[in-house]
Amino acid sequence: MDKLNVKELDDVVIRFSGDSGDGMQLTGTLFSDTSALLGNGISTFPDYPAEIRAPQGTVSGVSGFQVHFGSDRVINPGDYCDVLVAMNPAALKANAKWLKKGATVILDGDTLDEKHVAKAGFATSDPIAELGLGDHNVVVPAITSLTREALSGLELDNKSVVKCKNMFALGICFCLYNRPMDHAERYINGKFAKKNPVVAEANILALKAGYNYAANTHAFANTYRVAPADLPKGTYRNISGNVATAWGFLAASEKSGRPLFCGSYPITPATVILEELAKRRDLGVKAVQMEDEIAGICTAIGAAFAGNFAVTTTSGPGLSLKSEALGLAVMTELPLVVVDVQRGGPSTGLPTKTEQSDLNQALYGRNGECPVVVIAASTPSDCFDFAFTAGRIAMEHMTPVILLTDGFIANGSQPWKIPSMADYPAICPPVARPSDEPYMPYRRDEKKYCRTWAFPGTEGLEHRVGGLEKDKLKGCVSHDPQNHQYMTRARAEKVARVADCIPRQEVVGEKTGELLVVGWGGTRGNLQTAVEQMQREGERISLCHFNYINPLPRGVEEIFAGFDKIVVCELNEGQFANYLRSNFQQFEYLQFNKCEGLPFTVVELKNRFKQLLNR
Repeated sequence: MDKLNVKELDDVVIRFSGDSGDGMQLTGTLFSDTSALLGNGISTFPDYPAEIRAPQGTVSGVSGFQVHFGSDRVINPGDYCDVLVAMNPAALKANAKWLKKGATVILDGDTLDEKHVAKAGFATSDPIAELGLGDHNVVVPAITSLTREALSGLELDNKSVVKCKNMFALGICFCLYNRPMDHAERYINGKFAKKNPVVAEANILALKAGYNYAANTHAFANTYRVAPADLPKGTYRNISGNVATAWGFLAASEKSGRPLFCGSYPITPATVILEELAKRRDLGVKAVQMEDEIAGICTAIGAAFAGNFAVTTTSGPGLSLKSEALGLAVMTELPLVVVDVQRGGPSTGLPTKTEQSDLNQALYGRNGECPVVVIAASTPSDCFDFAFTAGRIAMEHMTPVILLTDGFIANGSQPWKIPSMADYPAICPPVARPSDEPYMPYRRDEKKYCRTWAFPGTEGLEHRVGGLEKDKLKGCVSHDPQNHQYMTRARAEKVARVADCIPRQEVVGEKTGELLVVGWGGTRGNLQTAVEQMQREGERISLCHFNYINPLPRGVEEIFAGFDKIVVCELNEGQFANYLRSNFQQFEYLQFNKCEGLPFTVVELKNRFKQLLNR
């Protein structure tokens, strides 16, 4: 296409959408990976249907993948899209509300028949008119037919041919935004070339056919270019939150010198962490898929007793099942990390949607006085750092740690600068050494107030642990009332002293102002974008975002005291707001809550903040 038709853009949001079997997750991943390789800032949001086998062609079965890429830092996947690729009318209906004014819609024209339109629930035979998309740039290529035509010379059955239509759609988008096809071709060849060379050839032909369609038919008035972002120098890769979490554990194992054990049961959306760790037997990882959630945490506790860096992964329902054994880890004072990738609840709830509603369970969901450290990651890439930190705290302080992520950041991705392990601190667990004195398993370090870690089979360190209360020094079973009071407070004090080893709380923006926005965990990208935009508009607004929940960091009171109003924003009905009320009762907390299975949008956040500022 004529270079005069190329326009420069700062950022673009594309949403790929279709049936679960249409390959939208792969299509979006290949587009985002290609953009990352070009040096763009990116942030992605995979959006899976909550039903396992929703009927094809229906709104409930629509699967989506949104990618926001730009010429600057990108920290959220965008609210509304510039381009919607809809593989059928149901995808169009489900996502029309996310279109920007004047956005481009690419719709497979072969699906605009009576059958598909009726399945999608339209009242008329014209979905475009019914949705009021007349002021949008609607392009209706016959994607399915054109894919069949491009692959007509190959010996493939019709079902296999139609499966390649997502690559045709990807080719259109590659042309529209001047993306090279090299990475996608390498991926396809790597996945199919050896076992199914015809399938590899078919997908690449469909990709090129889509590119050529966009280039030669003049269906689009312009093509666009988004320049690389000015990111700090280094080697980058695109990474999802779940993969980053797994790799953070690998780094903690390396820095501690303790072998990594993961005992888990598969559960959406946490399973990828277990799968990723299972690939790393070359690094000494022992990853075991157990028969249930209880077995997962119990094997991890046993591994911790044996001297391993122990991890178990789950989501909300699984955390409920693990609660009794987590109490055992608290009582025995063994290092353990429990990852909870939060999803919509309660019960089975919305297993593929995001939420932040497990906070109360993480803080209080055990019998007895049973404190654990609770931390939360904020972005896909910082899951690496917080997984590493969770491992460091667990092993150095001899305590269970719950690491909270959520479906939004676990499945989402962004560029990650691959770090040097030389830049990460050594992890130094308090490993017990034989001496002339009798070993006292619950003698405590004066600074961190934690006991030592004695590995079984070491002569001179023989001891017992278990779920019954222990003597404050010897570790033998004790029913003494004063001893139980002492041990209860000692376990709480040990967790409280973790505050001495974590960073002070920080603020994005000025330390005083009219409105302080408070958030925690995976909402950071959208909150920070909204706050920074309003700061550029001259508003006296700042962001205080929390990653360390229990114990809370130092400096929170001083920050809160500097603002006229405080609003706590979270994807639940106010759990963190209530937690802050119990810890800092002198402040008044406003709330902005959302429980829709979706992240906040920047638009709704800014509207709420302007209301609070009386603008």
